[in-house]
Order: sequence, then C-alpha cells, then structure tokens
Amino acid sequence: MVNQSSPMGFLLLGFSKHPALERTLFMVVFTSYLLTLVGNTLIILLSVLDPRLHSPMYFFLSNLSFLDLCFTTSCVPQMLVNLWGPKKTISFLGCSVQLFIFLSLGTTECILLTVMAFDRYVAVCQPLHYATIIHPRLCWQLASVAWVIGLVESVVQIPSTLRLPFCPHRQVDDFVCEVPALIRLSCGDTSYNEIQMAVASVFILVVPLSLILVSYGAITRAVLRINSEKGRRKAFETCSSHLTVVTLFYSSVIAVYLQPKNPYAQERGKFFGLFYAVGTPLLNPLIYTLRNKEVTRAFRRLLGKEMGPTQS
Repeated sequence: MVNQSSPMGFLLLGFSKHPALERTLFMVVFTSYLLTLVGNTLIILLSVLDPRLHSPMYFFLSNLSFLDLCFTTSCVPQMLVNLWGPKKTISFLGCSVQLFIFLSLGTTECILLTVMAFDRYVAVCQPLHYATIIHPRLCWQLASVAWVIGLVESVVQIPSTLRLPFCPHRQVDDFVCEVPALIRLSCGDTSYNEIQMAVASVFILVVPLSLILVSYGAITRAVLRINSEKGRRKAFETCSSHLTVVTLFYSSVIAVYLQPKNPYAQERGKFFGLFYAVGTPLLNPLIYTLRNKEVTRAFRRLLGKEMGPTQS
C-alpha cells in the first residue's frame, strides 16, 4: 500500500486497523483538544492577570501550560484529519515540522518538570530563603534553559532521523511523526540512530527523573520532621499537584519510548502515545485547578465572584 498521492510524504497508519474505533477516538480527541485549549489558556490568563499568582510556581506553571498548548496543537489537528477520513497522508515537510516540535517540546517538558521539582524543594526545605534563592531572574534563566535544551535536542537528533533510507511503502505505524516510528520505517542500518536515541533517553528521561526523585526524597524527609499534622498536610498539598503531573507524564513517556520491539507492544504503545499527546495536556490544568485552592480563588476573582471575608 504505497502513498501514491504524496510519493515524498508518509502514510500515518494510526488506528486504521481498527476502523470502528476511529470515529469514537475522533470525538474523544476533539473534545479533549477543546478542553485542553480552554484549560491551559485559563491557567496562563490567571497567572498573568492575578497579582496573587505572580510567584515562581505559577510562572513555571504558565510555561508548562503554554508548552502543552503548542505540544497538543502540533499533532492533534493532523490526528483528527486522519481519524475522520480515509486520507492519512502527511507531506515530508509536514512530518519534519511535526517531528521537530514534538521532540523539542517533549524534551522541554522533561526539563521544566525538573525545574518545578527544584522550586518545590526550595519552598519546602528552605522556606526562609525561598525568595532569595528563587528570584525572578533565576526563574527566567531556568525556563530559558529548559526551552533551549529542547531546541538543541531536536536540532541534534532530527537531521539524522530524516536522512534514514525509508522503505518504499513509507507507512509510519503511528498517528504522529516521531523518532521511534521513523526508525522502524527505515530499511537500512539504524544502529547509530538507536544509540543516539538511547543516549538522549538517559539525559532527557533518566537524569531529570532521578533529580525529581531526589528532590521529593528530600521533601519527604523535611515534611516528616514537621511536628504539626496541619503543617505536614499543607506541605504535601503544595507538592501533590506537581507530583501527580510528573507521574502521569513520565509513565506515559516511558511506555512510549522504552517499549519492547514486538507488534503487540507497538500497538499498545499507540494508546500510551495517544494519552501522552492528548491526555497529559488535558489533565495538567485540571490537576492544578481542582487541587489548588489559590488557582480556584483566582478563577473566582477573575469572574468577579470572590466572596467577601465575612461571608461563609
């Protein structure tokens, strides 16, 4: 089955083996995308407009929301076209752009979540020095480093991926153009690309996740030393939203990029990939909104419904 309509493009197979499922997935993805746009845009607006949210935590959160908006928009429109009709092609240029954005933003999110873990570590373990350590200039520097690392990762890894000798059928067994799927499409030697991806996984996944775990280990020890139960609960609530986001993000990324090489795992990996591309950007603002009283109050103030201090 050759992509005759676009000989230099690719055919995104996606979930074409399950045609009855595609229309259902279309509605789920479309609804999730709309909610993602609303939720993340709301987080950004609240962080900018409400003076009480002008803090490092919400600065990093607004960066995460902007990243999620770009990340999901880079793949969902193409995904919806593929799920709705028989045309499942993507041009070589379109695939290249999608690959660049997908990899760059995915890498940036790994680093940004690590930065947010450091912010929570300082807030809980060194609260008296928090304002001195996490000052606005450092916030901008840390956020810039995260975005630059994502850009560098794409610039380094994508050219070697796109130079691979792809099989004539050009069928990408995925719903987006991403590095593992394009490596599987190659009919030539992919040893260099696989080594490159393994090394990148260590620096982008393993190292940041290890730093996050170390940070939360220190946070846990600090919280357990707090005598007041109310104080312990407040400290855990400060970190629970971020920890939930980290768990969802890294579990889906590991399931997608570190899966074994067999057809069953690849098919299962598509659903993990779908959650990674659509689910996590949707859930992030929900987690921070529903589990964070400051965001909820800021939303009420934005709507002009904040109750007075003497009202119950």
